[in-house]
Amino acid sequence: MPESNQTPQAPKLPIYLDHAATTPCDPRVVEAMLPYFTSIFGNPGSRNHRFGWEAEEGVDRARGQIADLIKADEKEVIFTSGATESNNLAIRGAAFMYEKSPEGSGKSRGHIVSCAIEHKAVLDPCKRLEKEGFEVTFLEPPKDGIVTAEMVKAALRDDTILVTIMRANNEIGTINEIPQIGELCKSRDIIFHTDATQWVGKMPTDVYADNIDLMSFSGHKIYGPKGVGGLFVRRKRPRVRLTPLVDGGGQERGFRSGTLNVTGIVGLGKACEIAKQEMSADAIRLGKLRKKLEESITSRLDTCQINGHREKRLPHITNISFGFVEGESLMMAVKEIACSSGSACTSASLEPSYVLKNIGVGDDLAHSSLRLSLGRWTTEQEIDYCIEKIVGAVKKLRDLSPLYDMHKEGIDLSKVEWAHH
Repeated sequence: MPESNQTPQAPKLPIYLDHAATTPCDPRVVEAMLPYFTSIFGNPGSRNHRFGWEAEEGVDRARGQIADLIKADEKEVIFTSGATESNNLAIRGAAFMYEKSPEGSGKSRGHIVSCAIEHKAVLDPCKRLEKEGFEVTFLEPPKDGIVTAEMVKAALRDDTILVTIMRANNEIGTINEIPQIGELCKSRDIIFHTDATQWVGKMPTDVYADNIDLMSFSGHKIYGPKGVGGLFVRRKRPRVRLTPLVDGGGQERGFRSGTLNVTGIVGLGKACEIAKQEMSADAIRLGKLRKKLEESITSRLDTCQINGHREKRLPHITNISFGFVEGESLMMAVKEIACSSGSACTSASLEPSYVLKNIGVGDDLAHSSLRLSLGRWTTEQEIDYCIEKIVGAVKKLRDLSPLYDMHKEGIDLSKVEWAHH
């Protein structure tokens, strides 16, 4: 091809690098959903006419597409409103079903193991269970952010009824030892749940090979619609039982009553079908872009660090802290880049990320961190723009920092005795 003298066109702004918060709906998913808004509108619970049968066919097809992606039986997929509901149903439903002593007996109702850097949708139901008579151990991972089977093993007790550890962290992307933890739980007859919201549809999933009993996932993290998700509930070796959180018509094998969100379910199914076909190529491409992003930034800026394990993490998420810049100023300086400083569910808080703090990142670096999460339509041109924008913004902010000047002069700021005025 002849060489072009034209300057490469700048990417369209703002650039979206917050795919860990939510993903755009794939046009192929939207196309699959459209008939279910208008012409195929029946209630799948209506078993005595064609309108209901057509809707039920859409739900059944989606259940098969999801089961195919995670290598489960179709009957093991329960539809919910999203991962938060799935986590609550799994954790509270299992706790109430397998409790050791009834509420009000004065005895511990049972022991649960989780981790301090789980998503709030896991932490909060665990903390509520604590108030209701259960005992919970929150593991504190090391600086690499990885929860190992050895850590879980050391926390188990004779009265442990449930372990809930996420598959991959939503802020730093680190991948926990899920198959090994699942195997450990299986050997001790303990129910094992994993919040796989950032994992399913991005990485290969085999619930039986990974010894998972319960697994949460969500549509809007995998280019499907918001407001729909699912929970894998194992039916054999062992058959997991849950106490439902919602009573009613007994839909979804009695686990989750309520009229099904047929349109959303069809979209979730289609998103899973596409994910199965494309996630390997997506992972390779996004891993290369993330590597370029990280290496370019860290080679041009000192005093910045990538948080979490450098290898054992998802290909599309990076979390970088920048020393000697103020967090809010940094976010404003890169406002053309849609990213976050933590999870979307805690973005309203001015507090530094509890995930970073729990893996030993200091307040100053935790305050000045960016979570950059890439997606299916992220381009190399966008990454090039983000590299220049972030590097330029950090350098400009540091030019205003007397502390950075002292650091460059070789002064150890940790040993400076600051005077109070």
